[in-house]
This record gives sequence, C-alpha cells and structure tokens, in this order.
Amino acid sequence: MLKYQHMVQRHLWLEKIKSGWKKRPVIWLSGVRRAGKTFLCKSLPDIEYFDCELPRVRRSMEDPQSFIEDLQGRTLVIDEIHRLNNPSELLKIAADHYPDTRIVATGSSTLGASAKFKDTLTGRKVELWLTPMTSSDVVDFRQTNLSHRLLHGGLPPFFLAKESPEQDFNEWMDAYWAKDIQELFRLERRHSFMKFAELLMAQSGTIFEASRFARPCEVSRSTISNYLAVLEATFVMHVIRPFSSHRPTEIISAPKVYAFDTGFVCYYRGWHQLRPEDFGILWEHYVLNEIHALTQSRRILYWRDKRGHEVDFVIAKRQDSPVAIECKWSASDFDATNIKAFRRQYPDGNNFVVAQDVKQSFSKAYGDIKVKFVSLKDLIAALLK
Repeated sequence: MLKYQHMVQRHLWLEKIKSGWKKRPVIWLSGVRRAGKTFLCKSLPDIEYFDCELPRVRRSMEDPQSFIEDLQGRTLVIDEIHRLNNPSELLKIAADHYPDTRIVATGSSTLGASAKFKDTLTGRKVELWLTPMTSSDVVDFRQTNLSHRLLHGGLPPFFLAKESPEQDFNEWMDAYWAKDIQELFRLERRHSFMKFAELLMAQSGTIFEASRFARPCEVSRSTISNYLAVLEATFVMHVIRPFSSHRPTEIISAPKVYAFDTGFVCYYRGWHQLRPEDFGILWEHYVLNEIHALTQSRRILYWRDKRGHEVDFVIAKRQDSPVAIECKWSASDFDATNIKAFRRQYPDGNNFVVAQDVKQSFSKAYGDIKVKFVSLKDLIAALLK
C-alpha cells in the first residue's frame, strides 16, 4: 500500500507547492496525521529529506545556522518539525539568510497553535493545508467510486484499504492524542478529551452547544470550549460560524461543527454500509473539504434564522455580496424555501446548488430568485473567480 502511495503523483498539491515557492522560500505544510504529507513531499524531485522524529536528525539541527549553511541552495523537506525544541528558529534563519534554499516543513497543526512556535514567520512563509483527498486526488489514485471515498474517508491509507479499516480509526485517534495533543498542547484528562472528540464525530454537521458536552465528558463548559479550539487548530474539527448582520430574526452565536473526514463520521456513527439517506450529510462534508482544499480558506459560514430556515454554507468576502451554497446529493432534492428566506434578508448575491448528479450547469428561477445548479468542479471554479 505504501509503495503504491509513493508512486501516486498528487498533481493538485504538487502544483500548489511549486506555486508557493515562487512567492516564498519556506512552505509550512500542515494537515492531520496520515493525510499524506510525507508521501507528497517525497514525490517532489531532488529533495533532501529529514525526519525530525529521529533523534539523530534532531541532533543534526541543534545548530540551525550550520545545518542550513551546509545545505545551502538545495530543496529540503523537514518532516514533523514540531519535534524540534524551537522549530521556528530554523525556518526563520533559512528565510532571512538563505533565500536560495527551498524548504517544506510539515506539522499537524496551524503554525503558532502551540507555545513551541515562538515566531509565526509572518511574511516569510507560504502556508499550505493538505486536506483529506479531493476529487482531483481520487482521480490520481485511480479510484473514482465516490461511495468508497465517502465511507472509507480521504486519508490515503484508509481510502486504499479494500475493507473498512475499523482498527485503523482507533489507532489514528490514539496516535493523535499521543503525538499531536501531548507534544503540542499537553492536555490532561485523556478520557474526557477523547470522549468529546468521539461525540463530535458522531454528531458532525450539527449546531454546537458546549454545555451539552460538559456532563458526559466530565469537565466544565470552559474546558469543552478549550478542547474545541485544540481540535480546530489541529484540523480535526471545522467550526462553521453563523453569517449575520445581527438582525433579531437570525441565529448569531451557535456555530456548526464538522469532522475533518467522512470516514471518521461513518465510523463513529456505526455506518459499515451506506444507505440512501446517509449520502446527504456525507456529501455536505465532501463539498466542505473541497472548498477548504481549493480555496485554502476556512472563512466559510452558514446561515440560520429563528424559524429554522438554514443555508448550508455562505461565503462572504469583503465588499462582495454573500454567496449562498446548498449541498444536495441529488438536484431533485432541492427545495428553494431556505434560499428564499435568506434572500429576503440579503437580496444580492449568487445562489448555488451543488449536487453530485449535475454534469452540466443549469439555472432555474424560483419567483424572483435565480439558482444555479452546478457540479462540485464548477462550484469551485465559480468561487475562485
């Protein structure tokens, strides 16, 4: 399996790395454990690879200036760089004094999420977030069965498994606690944190209320909020906050929380085979992952009013009218009621329904509201304009 992964060229991400180097000499490649950061880096040509999980490699970097100087002008991959005592020092020296040395440094969290990163390298690096597998990756891996991708998830080793890799999900969570949480954040109460993560996975895509989790996890409400911040910083949970102009009819404080990967959602919901009614929520997660990957942004919102009308995702760039996105497994499942309610409050902006069975984009009018039905590829193209 690993050999096959190494042979795969993930063209979308390789191009993003090459584009990043045109802007800055240092790329910070983040993403969850087993998303494929190491294999992606090893598929780059002519690299010098360093695994910071190895003590001898960490020792070789104790004098970061000498280390970089000896490798000046080369292309370096520094994997699991957060294992160093002061990882940002090495990257800062490289960016400031050796701009002809190209570096990809990998880690499992956002830069600066932990106290280990004493400098966030503002203006010195390009940040690239490797999400679970996108539609482009599925093609690169020569497996175009979307149901398989939704059930197994988008971590390459899990995706490539012929049978549902149930034990791998447990092992992944254990490694996440031991190697990411403990090394970066040093949280206590493993049971409470892991219980919270599992409950969120099972309830993924719903409105979040911290007080609902405090009792089953046996911690305070403030601790739950801290746990969620850690899960968000390590890309395991995505907090989608409400879009609002503070109208009294709108929900303004309750975020929705999505798990990072459909495979984990299926595992914690006990789904070993997908039923027709399961595809809708998984498609919503898949669309969110695609938007994250292609736009490299987490600035995605949702909208809900106090009557229960809800729009799955809203993208509101400064000075632009809000874009409304509804996710439907089948275009025939769409009901315009929610978008109509949204547009009564915010009349201007594009409305999209993204459905897996739309091959050719088309538009349809609902009264004075125009809705465009698009494929996932066409949605991303419209958002990137």
